[in-house]
Amino acid sequence: MGYELTAVYGYWMANHRRYRLRWVDVFTERPLLGNPLAVVLEADGLSDIEMQAIARETNLSETTFVLPPQTRGHAAKVRIFTPHVELPFAGHPTVGTGWVLIDEGLVGSDAAAFTLEEGVGPISVRIDRSGTSLVLWMSHPPVKFGELIEEREEMAAALGLTAADLQPNVPVQVASTGVPFVYVALKDAASVDRAVSRGDALTFVLGPHGLPPVFLFAVVAPNRLYSRMFGPHSTTGIAEDPATGSASGPLGAMAVRYGLVPRASQVAIISEQGTKMGRQSVIHIALEYATGAELPSRIEVGGSVIPVMTAELSVSGSAVSGRAR
Repeated sequence: MGYELTAVYGYWMANHRRYRLRWVDVFTERPLLGNPLAVVLEADGLSDIEMQAIARETNLSETTFVLPPQTRGHAAKVRIFTPHVELPFAGHPTVGTGWVLIDEGLVGSDAAAFTLEEGVGPISVRIDRSGTSLVLWMSHPPVKFGELIEEREEMAAALGLTAADLQPNVPVQVASTGVPFVYVALKDAASVDRAVSRGDALTFVLGPHGLPPVFLFAVVAPNRLYSRMFGPHSTTGIAEDPATGSASGPLGAMAVRYGLVPRASQVAIISEQGTKMGRQSVIHIALEYATGAELPSRIEVGGSVIPVMTAELSVSGSAVSGRAR
């Protein structure tokens, strides 16, 4: 019996690949808040199907997989998966993965910046060491403003609100720096908190517009926004996201475009997200405008990261198991 067990264990070891996984909370300086992220290191032995299965297993809004860079001088290639689909670009996975690379010694301790390769192309990440904790700033591709959603009353109703809850002089509009979102400006934080995430209702209104996730926000103080993101109707399948870095860059540009935040050569905004779902996140947005320019010439989104757990994944075929330590 002992020989048989040893043989079984040996076969298991020979046919299972093991990967280190780092679990971190992003856009927070306190553990168990912010947006959790799983980062799988040295993931080049995993297939697309296995990556998607692992993302389903973690069941986080995103899981990232670190691969060797394709361009010399870049820190890594990063693939980003929700439990349902791969994304070309996302904010909290970029910031969180960047922090893990620094913590693992894969980015130099004295580096001021580094580049990650994502589906939309190279993404620059800047490191700010001036405070008590590291703040990582990710650059966004140029912002693009898309179609206006004219069905304002229907949009409000789909969110469990009324048209009176909408900011009257701000359109419901799609904007993107790589991943499109539809932005809905509300009058106050109470309206944001009253909103509900209903996939069927949002599908009915946004089906003709490509089903982008919905980003709700309100001004709560000068240069400070209060936000939520709903995506049960979208390809992400995420009912609500605690912190959405990819949406926060266009959010800043949207707030300036429609006068909710004053335009200046340098604009600094804080967006608080995830509070309603018990995962308060603090997202910093930095914009730069040339004189007379309508669109920002620079968009950065930044935040802090807190480590939570290190684990080991064991993979055989499409079977995935995890062991924390």
